[in-house]
Amino acid sequence: MISITHLRKSFNKQVVLNDINLQIGKGKIYGLVGRSGAGKSTLLRCINGLESYDEGSLTVDGIEVNSLSAKAAREFKKDIGMIFQQFSLLSRMNVYENIALPMKCWKYDNGYIDRKVKELVEVVGIPDKIYDFPAVLSGGQKQRVAIARALSMNPRILLCDEATSALDPQTANSIIALLDTINTQLGITIVVVTHQMPVLRRCCEEISILENGKIVENGRVEEVFLRQPKALVNLIGKKDQILPRGGVNIKITLSQKVAQKPLLTEMARNLQTDFLITGGEMERFRESVLGSLTINVTEADYTKITEFLNAHQVAWKLLLPLEQADEALVEEED
Repeated sequence: MISITHLRKSFNKQVVLNDINLQIGKGKIYGLVGRSGAGKSTLLRCINGLESYDEGSLTVDGIEVNSLSAKAAREFKKDIGMIFQQFSLLSRMNVYENIALPMKCWKYDNGYIDRKVKELVEVVGIPDKIYDFPAVLSGGQKQRVAIARALSMNPRILLCDEATSALDPQTANSIIALLDTINTQLGITIVVVTHQMPVLRRCCEEISILENGKIVENGRVEEVFLRQPKALVNLIGKKDQILPRGGVNIKITLSQKVAQKPLLTEMARNLQTDFLITGGEMERFRESVLGSLTINVTEADYTKITEFLNAHQVAWKLLLPLEQADEALVEEED
């Protein structure tokens, strides 16, 4: 549905998007992630035509966005809804009027507007707030109003620019669940710009990681988190984990398939070996569950344990205790 090839964008000779190549399928929830200044929001604004681009191609349903006349661009933007971090509601208007505003601007029939607004407040779960003003709404309720307003023109695409960043974790989770419901029930393609890992894991099917205006990693969310590429580690950082200095520390990554099996007990039984579990976690990725375990084994058992993991196609890597990792980093810099 959205096809981007060799896209380049600059501001005052400063390149902010460089050779972007990206395909987003119809009905997908796609994440654009990266640190501040990576180019995520600029790419989003190119998709909806708010920013032009210098080189390359960006098509939505076969329409080259840069080629549109002013009139055609106005029509094009009707099909793209947008929600922002700060809601952008008009304080002088109540919920009904905020949602109705785009339809009034396009001079829709009043009867249609009334039906549509009342339908949308049900969709986003705030029918009891329909005549309240933004000042009395919580952050989550304001974002629901903004989502309803973005849906008022029946868009084919919904663009979310840090839509949950201003919300507390529980409220953010409810907005994520709402976006997932909208995607499932209405079939709307959703592009999410975020730096929040819970949003990626719970909402997105595929992601692209941007660094300095370039896409440095992309793929299905579960696969990227399983591989733990450098770009992802740069984004989320390394967790400080206290590890034994003796023996060998191994981090085992558990895919959905592996996580449902008693792998470690089978390994201990078959190899007749003991090991120490020093850490672990399980995380939900939409419909999947992924996890990791860190174990400490003796140097004598290291080879047979890693051979067992390889034979069962289980991803793993060696971990150094924090002190040794710091020493290795210093040596590498030298």
